[in-house]
Amino acid sequence: MDERTMRDRILDAAEARARTSGYHGFSFRELADDVGVKSSSIHYHFPTKGDLGAALAKRYATRAGDYLGDPASVGPEEAVTRLTQLFRDALVRDDKMCLCGLFGAEHESLPPEVASATGDFFRLVLGYLTAAFGPRWAGEAPAAILARLEGALIIARALGDVNLFEVAAQGPSRGG
Repeated sequence: MDERTMRDRILDAAEARARTSGYHGFSFRELADDVGVKSSSIHYHFPTKGDLGAALAKRYATRAGDYLGDPASVGPEEAVTRLTQLFRDALVRDDKMCLCGLFGAEHESLPPEVASATGDFFRLVLGYLTAAFGPRWAGEAPAAILARLEGALIIARALGDVNLFEVAAQGPSRGG
């Protein structure tokens, strides 16, 4: 018996579609087909697509936070390395975009709850880097690092060249 709950199976299917097509790139009917249930079952767990999108972004942010760990336990270099690996995994292991990067690009057309949860992902990452860097950090700004990694992911996927990600991920020399 599959140990994942129906809610998890729906979220997994929605995430797979959203990370390739964005928030507007899938329907409840398509998810129902993917999961093997009626669309009413999707609505049972997520009454609206906004509810589903917000749950996706929250779960994605939680996973990212779990992966990155406690910023107080790492130095600046390790923090950037962990974040870079998170994006590299999206590209190489998952062959997908960053969920919140796609949602962020669609910000103006997202329901408020999805836009808010998407913003929470970015705040989490920026807060992680800021905390890991500490007040004396004189290197690349957290927002520049995040933008560089999101952009590197987009370019590498669009051109089908992982090496472009690797080059961009190196960024400018880091100072401390």
